[in-house]
Amino acid sequence: MSTTPTSLQVPVSRLLADEQYDLKLELLEGPEGLTHAISSSRIQKPGLALTGFTEHLHAERVQVFGNTEISYLRTMTEEQQTAVLSKLFDSKLACVVVTKGLDIPAPLQEGCRRTKLSLMRTPLVSSAFISQVQAFLEEALTATGSLHGVLIDVFGVGVLLLGKSGIGKSEIALDLIMRGHRLVADDIVNLTRKAGDVYGHGNDLIQHHMEIRGLGILNIKDLFGVASVRDRKKIELIIELVEWAPLAEYDRLGLDEKVMPLVGVEAPLSVVPVRPGRNMTTIVEVAARNHLLKLRGHHSAQEFAEKLTQAISRTDPRGPQVSSVARRHHDEEEVE
Repeated sequence: MSTTPTSLQVPVSRLLADEQYDLKLELLEGPEGLTHAISSSRIQKPGLALTGFTEHLHAERVQVFGNTEISYLRTMTEEQQTAVLSKLFDSKLACVVVTKGLDIPAPLQEGCRRTKLSLMRTPLVSSAFISQVQAFLEEALTATGSLHGVLIDVFGVGVLLLGKSGIGKSEIALDLIMRGHRLVADDIVNLTRKAGDVYGHGNDLIQHHMEIRGLGILNIKDLFGVASVRDRKKIELIIELVEWAPLAEYDRLGLDEKVMPLVGVEAPLSVVPVRPGRNMTTIVEVAARNHLLKLRGHHSAQEFAEKLTQAISRTDPRGPQVSSVARRHHDEEEVE
C-alpha cells in the first residue's frame, strides 16, 4: 500500500512542454534553469521586490513580469535595473515569465543569462497566462498514491473498504451494488488530493471490473448498468475490516474517533471486526448513514455519552439506578 504524496515538485521544463493548457511559452535565456523546481501552484508578480524589498518573495513560484513590472523597470537606468535585479536573482528563483510578448529589458535578459535562470515569454496577457498556468500547476502538483481496497459510493458517501486479501471486501461491495449503491474501484484504488480532499478512482485497465473468487472477473457496468458505477468519488469514510479476535478490544460506544492519512489528508477510520453471522453490508450502510448524521451535527455516540453523564450526575454512580453501561462509561472516564 502506498499513500505517500508524490509529484509535489514540477521542473520548469514541463511548462515549455505543456500542450493542454496552451501557455504559448518560448525560452529566451537559461536552458540550464529548466531543471529548477516549482513547488507552488500560485504565481507571483515581483511588485515590491523590484524596489529592493524581497522579504516576501517566494522563490518556488513562477515569477510573472507583466506590463506594470516591465514599465517600472524602464523608469530606471540600466545600472539601477541591474542592481535591483541582482538582488532579486539572489533569491534563487524558479523561473521568470514575461507576458504580452513585451520586449525584454537588456538587464533582465543579461541577468537571467548570467545566473542561468530560465527566462520565458508568452504572447498571452498576464491575466490569461496566470489563470492557465495556475490550472496547469494545480494538476501537475497534485499529490497522488494508491492502495489495495475497494471504493464504493454508499448513499453519496465515498466509503473505502480496507482489509487483508480474502477478508471479503469485494463480496461486501457486490452486495452493496445489489442494493443500489455504486462501485468506484476494486482491488487497486488510485488516490488524488485536490483542494484539501482526497478522490479515489480505478485503474484504467480494470475500471468497473471486480474479482469475485469462484466467479472470476465481473464487469459490473455490463451486469448492472451504467447507474451501478462511477468513475471517481471523494473518500469520506474508511472502514478497515479485521478478523474477529475474542480477546481484542473494540470500540463499543463510538467515542474513539480514529483517522487515517491518505496522501497527506486525514480521513475518518472505523475498524470493524468480521465474523460469521455479522451482516457486513448493513453495517457499512449504517456507517455511511451515521457519517451523514455527523456531517449534519448529530453525533449519536457523543449525545448518548452526554445523557449518561447527566444521569450519573443526578444519581450515585454505584447505586442501583445507574445501568452497567453507565457505570462502565463512568469508570473509563475515571481511568482516563
